[in-house]
Amino acid sequence: MRPPISLEKEFLKKWVMGLQKWSSTSKEMSFLERKKAIKLSADVAMASARNGSTLWSRALIAGASKDPDTNAIVKHVVTGSTAFASLPPPIRLGRRRVCSNKALRKARINHFRRPSRKSAASSIVKRLVKKRTQVIKGLVPGGERIDDESCLIKETLDYVISLRAQVHVMQQIANAAELLNTNNN
Repeated sequence: MRPPISLEKEFLKKWVMGLQKWSSTSKEMSFLERKKAIKLSADVAMASARNGSTLWSRALIAGASKDPDTNAIVKHVVTGSTAFASLPPPIRLGRRRVCSNKALRKARINHFRRPSRKSAASSIVKRLVKKRTQVIKGLVPGGERIDDESCLIKETLDYVISLRAQVHVMQQIANAAELLNTNNN
């Protein structure tokens, strides 16, 4: 499944804006500085292409804007879109967030019964699911603050679609650069 073309166009536009801002702020950059500039501008462009409609995009922007050296570039890329001007401020990193208002209930555990084989298998499955959920929460920006599994799945799917758009655009640019190099030689 390919990401929508409009998402790719928006990402490319914002990524180029970020790279132009980087190149205008510093004349000579080392290899590591260029790598950081490309990664940061790509991440911020990907997040701002989603217009702050997702938790992961807000978490990415909040994390990138913490650094005073990169704050101006983040603001430049984000405010290039008028959609961000009307959004509420980004979430605070110290608080937990639940996507829905469902009350989470803890199941009562009967400590006096010996667990049957069925419940032992069930507890193993629950532990595996919990571990995998924690892994996903660690991979998705802002995922550690999501308590609702359905919301975590939605955020993860949206993040994967955006990553695919980012990779597709970067592959197209690399292919175009390769064609230019072969034509010039």
